[in-house]
Amino acid sequence: MSAETTTTSATEVRPPIRVLDRGELADLELLLDGAFGPLNGYLGAEDAAAVRRSGRLLDGSPWPVPVTLSVPAEDAAHASLELHDAEGAPVGVVENRAPWSAWGRTYVAGPVRPAGPDRGGTLRALRPSAAASRRRLTGRPVLGLVVRSPLHSRRIAEIRHVAESLGAAVLVLPRMLGPRAETLVEAVLAAEPELPSETVVVPVPLRENSSHACDETLCAHVAAAYGATHVLSGGELEQSPIPVVHPPELARDARNRWLPAETVPPEQRRGDLTDRELTDLLDTGASLPSWFTTPAVAEQQARLHPPLRNQGFTLLFTGLSGAGKSTLARGVRDELARHDRRAVSLLDGDVVRRFLCEGLGFSAEDRSRNVRRIGWVAAEVARHGGAAICAPIAPYAADRQAVREMVEVYGGFVLVHVATPLQECERRDRKGLYLRARCGDLREFTGVTAPYESPQDADLVLDTSETTSGQAVDRVLDLLRERGWIDAWGDRR
Repeated sequence: MSAETTTTSATEVRPPIRVLDRGELADLELLLDGAFGPLNGYLGAEDAAAVRRSGRLLDGSPWPVPVTLSVPAEDAAHASLELHDAEGAPVGVVENRAPWSAWGRTYVAGPVRPAGPDRGGTLRALRPSAAASRRRLTGRPVLGLVVRSPLHSRRIAEIRHVAESLGAAVLVLPRMLGPRAETLVEAVLAAEPELPSETVVVPVPLRENSSHACDETLCAHVAAAYGATHVLSGGELEQSPIPVVHPPELARDARNRWLPAETVPPEQRRGDLTDRELTDLLDTGASLPSWFTTPAVAEQQARLHPPLRNQGFTLLFTGLSGAGKSTLARGVRDELARHDRRAVSLLDGDVVRRFLCEGLGFSAEDRSRNVRRIGWVAAEVARHGGAAICAPIAPYAADRQAVREMVEVYGGFVLVHVATPLQECERRDRKGLYLRARCGDLREFTGVTAPYESPQDADLVLDTSETTSGQAVDRVLDLLRERGWIDAWGDRR
């Protein structure tokens, strides 16, 4: 890695503002809470390189992932930066002592401090600082674990077994990820009556890391920062700051108790739900077996993963101008409005450009902004349990993928490629746009003077020159039924 240090200015009038995305905000909150000890801020070039190379800081302290923050190059010359959340509220300030550049990006480096006395953040009342949590748990063994999902009967039995063997209190750190982070915390709290009496729950806004091994090691560091003396993990962790304890092998006996496997005769052992079986039950809204979880946890699990018929979803129709996207979108909208309980929002390309995206042109950059703004609105519709039907041209694969990622955080996403041939689209040309493009009046027109990247990941491909509008609408609805997003209803005609 090559890195070069820029010079900070001597005086500051008002530091520039950097608005953090969700993951960056999570890093900042954990730094401010002391959960990333020994770090007190963003890493400089040499520390970041050392962590990537060896999993250690320059001083030799084990640390698994580089915690860095990139900024616009013009902001790197300032001695400090204000760090705001997405709503524009100030959260922290970074003292920019050693900015650096690498891989075409510029980074700040230095300690962080709160922007004010109120630390803010989601579920703050349940989130003491790491130091306060350590003080509460000091003087005894503490089994820590970071959880990403509700605690069901088998997992609870594992925790109880290990905690008893260690004579330890339990520290559960629900990982606040995704759109229903608060519900995950409620699900963990619902399991508290089944956990050892000395159990402490502290939610942490810890984002996922791409390397599973580094991610598990980071979880161990965070658990230690909050007071854990041991960490419960299913893998071998290199350079863990505290001893790693592996969950015991358990088996469910004929009385639905989870016991050490060696104490349950093979002929009496009962199986567990697989992840796929659990997902299928949740998708359909079926009740979870009483042996699998408690009613209180099951209720929160259903809130965390509602049945598909109660979740929002987005249909994105993509194709050339004149392909039939708007006609199909309106047809599907009408059928859903008649038969489905969800509120339906139609985000048609031309209408969106007159309101949501007024002022955007047709350059590649503006086309991208147009589609991504549509995607943001669609994700909000899905978040609230509605159905968003979008019909822009959406010529670029990267933008369609960005929309998919925004929406799938909250619900379903279906990409429909309306692959009507260019010649047929030109023949239909009610607005005369293709003729103007051929004559040179429209310099950036998709399919003629601007590119269209045909989807390779479409969930459904339709050619409206070979099928009627009603048949095409039926195929879209059939796909939604197959995937569980809508129920069957009577003949639409």
